[in-house]
Amino acid sequence: MKILNLIKKYGTLIGFFGIIIFFTINLPSTFLTAKNFINISQQISMLAVVAFTMTVVMVMNDFDLSVGSMASLAGIVAAVLFSMGYPIWIGILAALFVGIIGGLFNGFLVSIIGILPFVATLGTLTMFSGFAFLISGGRTIFGRDIPSEFSSFARSGIEISSLDLKIPFLSILALLILFIVWFILEQTTYGRRLYAIGGNPEASFLAGIKVKQLRLSAFALTGLGAAIAGLMYSSRVASSNPTQGSGLMLEAIAAVFLGMTMSEEGEPRVLYTLLGVLILGVLDNGLTQMNVDSYIREVLVGFIVILAVAFSSITKKRN
Repeated sequence: MKILNLIKKYGTLIGFFGIIIFFTINLPSTFLTAKNFINISQQISMLAVVAFTMTVVMVMNDFDLSVGSMASLAGIVAAVLFSMGYPIWIGILAALFVGIIGGLFNGFLVSIIGILPFVATLGTLTMFSGFAFLISGGRTIFGRDIPSEFSSFARSGIEISSLDLKIPFLSILALLILFIVWFILEQTTYGRRLYAIGGNPEASFLAGIKVKQLRLSAFALTGLGAAIAGLMYSSRVASSNPTQGSGLMLEAIAAVFLGMTMSEEGEPRVLYTLLGVLILGVLDNGLTQMNVDSYIREVLVGFIVILAVAFSSITKKRN
């Protein structure tokens, strides 16, 4: 029984180290290096931001299927404003504003109108994607339309000359957002109320917690996170297109569910979400180096989602 309990509690962590050992054996000269792990941190930074802020709504047993299309829309909004000659800061603020408004709209549909999160955010997924195509004319915006100062952010970082390494600003930004979300959820009354809503929304309402307002704000935070990720992606590739964030939603949900398998209560915890993001990032990096087809990687991500949800459900039932 003790072994089973250990596997139940630390199985995800054991699996993570197992993946690292597997790729280290099969890629001895390229995988287990500082430069490769810094590269992984940059590659997963956009997913990390979306997953960390997705954790905020999943704490309440809600979720947001529209984060990928919101990331695309935010990137397009910024790029279109750049192409029209507006300053960088205006493009960035406009993209962040669109993310917050989109999140508030999701929250309005779910908490005020009473539409199920799956239905509401599935609808807004299509809406935001349509807006991205409409605003951009269905084209990729790149080249001189993207200011070099904006795109250089993703290529810059903090140099550690003694180790011949550079910590990317994208990775640092993702860590900053991790800390902010952790502080909000774990160290504030606001976060404790979100967990209370997730545990029992009716009891929370009777206890005087403003359930509708808190759900609205949580969706707004998730929309903001998606917008930030969209800007990060546009900066990294020095372009923006209407489908750039299409893969973020599934992987973000997978990361949160993977983290939930580490929680004794089966609840989302942002530090555990970080582990889920790392698992997906390391897996993708290793499979890419081994020249595994991208479609096979998608199959594996889907399988991981099913496995994570199954383990999470088992944990909740036993508690």
